[in-house]
Amino acid sequence: MSDINEKPVETEETAEKKNKKEKPKKTMKQEIISWILTLGAAVVIALVIRTFLFEFIRVDGESMMNTLTNKEIVLMTKPAYLMGKMERGDIVICNYPNRGRTLFVKRLIALPGDSIEIINGVVYVNDEIVDESGIDKMTDGTRFHANYARRVLGEDEYFVMGDNRDNSNDSRSIGPISRSMIRGHVQRVILPLTKFGQKVE
Repeated sequence: MSDINEKPVETEETAEKKNKKEKPKKTMKQEIISWILTLGAAVVIALVIRTFLFEFIRVDGESMMNTLTNKEIVLMTKPAYLMGKMERGDIVICNYPNRGRTLFVKRLIALPGDSIEIINGVVYVNDEIVDESGIDKMTDGTRFHANYARRVLGEDEYFVMGDNRDNSNDSRSIGPISRSMIRGHVQRVILPLTKFGQKVE
């Protein structure tokens, strides 16, 4: 006579239900700690991205018209600048001396060791005329005529100007800025949507 096993056969479904029942529930304290760790990780990731990769910046004012206009949102990238790779003509986000954390958007005109001079509105870098044919220097259609005496930049001096030359507070008045004051390179327009992805040059 064969033995009859009266113990019910455990199916995959019943095993899954059993495991769910056996899994201990998290206490309120554990849930709170879990949420705090998740939020903390998200904050750290956001800070790393903002510090080392990219950031969205809102343009405030008309000093860069018509390249950039008031209230536009732009994408500023950082990796190349953190490695010191800057080029004349770049649009940058920067700080000014004695202006705290206020951000400004300007065009990088001259680098350390360069000479800078403006004669009757014409910009000379290293005694050569800078091609600014693509820049609207005055928003009212007239020509910019101001002068700036020739100056040779020091080893940590960068000269920046706004494209709307008649309405820009920049290195002509505040002097050159240092490397640590340059936050990043403006690459693309994000908003308005009609200009989304447009390269900033």
